[in-house]
Amino acid sequence: MSTTRKHTALPKAQTLIEALPWLTRHHGKTVVIKFGGNAMVDEELKAAFAQDVVFLRHAGLKPVVVHGGGPQITAHLDKLGLVSEFKAGLRVTTPEAMDVVRMVLAGQVQRELVGLLNRHGPLAVGMTGEDAHTMTAVKRYAEVDGESVDIGRVGDITGIEAGAIRALLDDGRIPVISSIARSADDQHVYNVNADTAAAALAAALGAETLMVLTDVEGLYEDWPDSDEVISRLTATELEKLLPDLASGMVPKMEGCLHAVRNGVNTARVIDGRVQHSILLEIFTDEGIGTMVVPDAEGKTA
Repeated sequence: MSTTRKHTALPKAQTLIEALPWLTRHHGKTVVIKFGGNAMVDEELKAAFAQDVVFLRHAGLKPVVVHGGGPQITAHLDKLGLVSEFKAGLRVTTPEAMDVVRMVLAGQVQRELVGLLNRHGPLAVGMTGEDAHTMTAVKRYAEVDGESVDIGRVGDITGIEAGAIRALLDDGRIPVISSIARSADDQHVYNVNADTAAAALAAALGAETLMVLTDVEGLYEDWPDSDEVISRLTATELEKLLPDLASGMVPKMEGCLHAVRNGVNTARVIDGRVQHSILLEIFTDEGIGTMVVPDAEGKTA
């Protein structure tokens, strides 16, 4: 009887042993995770995401979660009879729409995520880029047919003050950050792309890795002719691919490029539709997405 028990449990031990070198490598390191896509709206995926993040924390890493909330914002604007308009892939954000953005991101999406994480213990603390002047931004214009177009309260990050996040990490907390920022003069609040915000935060925190959850398996070799995923590429290789990428992938891959060019060791795009994709990427030999590395590290002898 005991022999049977031993054999059925053995794969668990092997899985843990496979994770050992990765646990050792990542211990004490900061990892910034951009939460988005299907993982934000599917209940099972949300719960699995929360488990993964708490696992990272208990495994000795320091996770930071950054989120947007496009689908939820659109749904709320629809309810209020406000039209969602996009120019060059960016949401036109009127002052009325900005009120909705703030309410949905900080009052709905963030609250739900903090609640899911805190089912596992008093770990998560929600904040926005406005808090403690964590993110500062300037107004961003969209480029349409070579012309600058005013799209309202949309911002580009100009500065990160990561002191409040570091204090939370030092206290063993999991910061959950909504991608909203203030202008340097405190006059305006801006809606900031969450991929861009996560990348800027990863660089400011000197994170070990940036992980961006998407609704695809990773970066494809030759889409749409091939569904072969590129498992690893250097910053320069990525830069060459950027002009040909689908518009939805551009801010994610630009974020990865910014991160690895500003001190982050690796940036990964992973499939958020796969349960526990974060653990599979960080703690297994195969990994499951596309990893971007700085140029020096990407060279082979």
